[in-house]
Amino acid sequence: MDIEAVKDQAGPRQFGPNDDMPEEYRRAATRMIQFHANSEVMGGYLDKEFTRHAPSLDRKLANTAKVQDEIGHAQLLYRAAETLGVKTREEMLDELKNGEGKFLNCFHYPVDSWYEAPMIDFFVDGGAMRRQATLKSTSWTPYAHAMDKVCFEEGFHVKHGESILRELMRGSKATQERTQETFEEWWPRILQFFGPTNDESTHNDFAQEVGLKTTSNDELRNSFLNLYIPKAEKYGLEIPESPRVFERDDGTMAVREDDLDWEEFWTIAKNDYEGSHEQIGSRRRRQEAVAWVRESLDGWEGSAAGTSQAAD
Repeated sequence: MDIEAVKDQAGPRQFGPNDDMPEEYRRAATRMIQFHANSEVMGGYLDKEFTRHAPSLDRKLANTAKVQDEIGHAQLLYRAAETLGVKTREEMLDELKNGEGKFLNCFHYPVDSWYEAPMIDFFVDGGAMRRQATLKSTSWTPYAHAMDKVCFEEGFHVKHGESILRELMRGSKATQERTQETFEEWWPRILQFFGPTNDESTHNDFAQEVGLKTTSNDELRNSFLNLYIPKAEKYGLEIPESPRVFERDDGTMAVREDDLDWEEFWTIAKNDYEGSHEQIGSRRRRQEAVAWVRESLDGWEGSAAGTSQAAD
């Protein structure tokens, strides 16, 4: 099938594993879903650090459940990518371990305090909800189906993060000031979570033309601002002066894109940021540490299959 057949006047068609589809579409879908799956894995690794810092047993249990959810989301997404027939799950995980797999910018920054938990669990996951809700109608149907479960669970993650933020901003003056400082550090990273501006994005136009994406990076960023600036202010956070957020003529909010550090963003996109090396190295060590489990399971499955064939 020619790629132009996917871009008709009535809108992009949807595809399933048994459909004929252009190779260009197949590879673009694999790249996009693999990126999403990698981000779920690395987000889970980042989140697990908060379990150590959590101030109570209830918070530790809730955070552990969230980490389990994120790794489960990755499993769903790797399988959805695998159905495209371009890469296996094992190949994608090896690419992530070797530093070749790409993932979202926010998960390249190491975390070291509980004050950072709501920055990820409320603001970043809130941004993820904005993006993932639009993917329920993506043109690759296994991806769309996975989003039903992912979005349901992400909704709880956002409420978990909001609960942490509420608790911190009701704390002492020192706690509130520390939360504000952390918010100011994370605010530019949160805004860059949605990716580069439309005119700088390599894949945005094609992904929208073939229905893999239904909303552009800039639209998602502005939608997030309109929803989350009031939420931040509700809990007493002050929006930083830079990057500058302004109100447009229609009353909606937007960000001055030139105020964001895009040079750092593109360094991260190449997995060449200092934090990237630390995060990827952590993932590699953990994958290698449990290699014996996968090898044992593979051996057991092979042995069981041989026994079954002999019985037949």
